[in-house]
Amino acid sequence: MIEPMTNELGWMLDDVLKVPEARHAILLSADGMLRAHSAQIDQDNAERFAAGLAGLQSISRSTAEFCGTPDTPWRQTLIEFGHGFVFLIAAGEGTYLAVSTSEHVDMEAVTYRMHKLVDRLGQQLTSPARLDTGSPA
Repeated sequence: MIEPMTNELGWMLDDVLKVPEARHAILLSADGMLRAHSAQIDQDNAERFAAGLAGLQSISRSTAEFCGTPDTPWRQTLIEFGHGFVFLIAAGEGTYLAVSTSEHVDMEAVTYRMHKLVDRLGQQLTSPARLDTGSPA
C-alpha cells in the first residue's frame, strides 16, 4: 500500500518562490510520484504535473546523444510558454525539482535558488527506485 503524501518538504520549496514572478514548485520522483509541493498549488494539480514532468525529464534524457554522446548526463530542461517558464532540474538520485514562473522572471535567480535548495537538502532529496510496484502474489 502506498502511504499518503505528507508534504514534509513543502515548506522548503516555498523558499524558491521568493524570487519575484515564481509561481509553483514541486519535487517529484523519476517515476512521476509527487514528493512535495509548494503552498500555492494543491496536491491534485501537483500530482498531475509531477506525472507529466517525469515523462518530460525522461524524454530529455533520451536526447543526450544530440549534445555529444549517449551517456552525456542530463542536468536541466527549460520549457517556455507564452506566459511563463517551467524549470526542471536534477535534485538527487531519482528526484527532480520543478518550478513554474511568469515570463517576467529573472531566470538566473530562479535557477540559482533551485540549485541552492538542492544543495541544502542533500540526501533528503534522494528517491531510490521503488521495488514493490504491485500487490503481493
